[in-house]
Amino acid sequence: MQFRKTYQHNSESTDDELLENFTSTGDPELLGKLYLRYMHLVYGVCLKYLKNREEASDTVMQIFEKLITEIPRQKIENFRSWLHVVSRNYCLMHLRSEKSKAEKLNEWINDPVVFMENTVSMHPVDEDNPQLDKKLEECIGRLKSEQKLCISLFYFENRCYRDIAASTGLDENKVKSHLQNAKRNLKICLEERNG
Repeated sequence: MQFRKTYQHNSESTDDELLENFTSTGDPELLGKLYLRYMHLVYGVCLKYLKNREEASDTVMQIFEKLITEIPRQKIENFRSWLHVVSRNYCLMHLRSEKSKAEKLNEWINDPVVFMENTVSMHPVDEDNPQLDKKLEECIGRLKSEQKLCISLFYFENRCYRDIAASTGLDENKVKSHLQNAKRNLKICLEERNG
């Protein structure tokens, strides 16, 4: 009965009251009640920047988790305005991080120094394409299994030829060959998709 009264009182509280109560108690339920009021706005911001409903929904929850640690360290005058700025910045940082992953892999694909024995001429791919990471993912998915495995270990886990050979049971020269072929195939695939 006592809890229900508290709940009703808090649901009628102003933003500032809920914010102050959360800051003093650290009770995530109080923050949840406040966040619920603006979740649709946060979702709108996320959808505007990320252009993907599922990703926007996930990001709404990630932002809430971030607020739990962020709010106690901030002096917030207007929660709604502050939340809008936090949401926008979170989405922009997320986009930048995704783009940089795609750009790193793209640079690797286009770096003729990575494989000295590679004689295939490489042409730059449009790095400003926001769909680049999706295209790379699709192209990696089309690789033969050994190429996909070697790319994954070499690029995403930063493993050297020797480590990849040891963990896969492949000969080191075979690993180099799979990586070289994967690089060429990814390049062709990306050029087809950008064409």
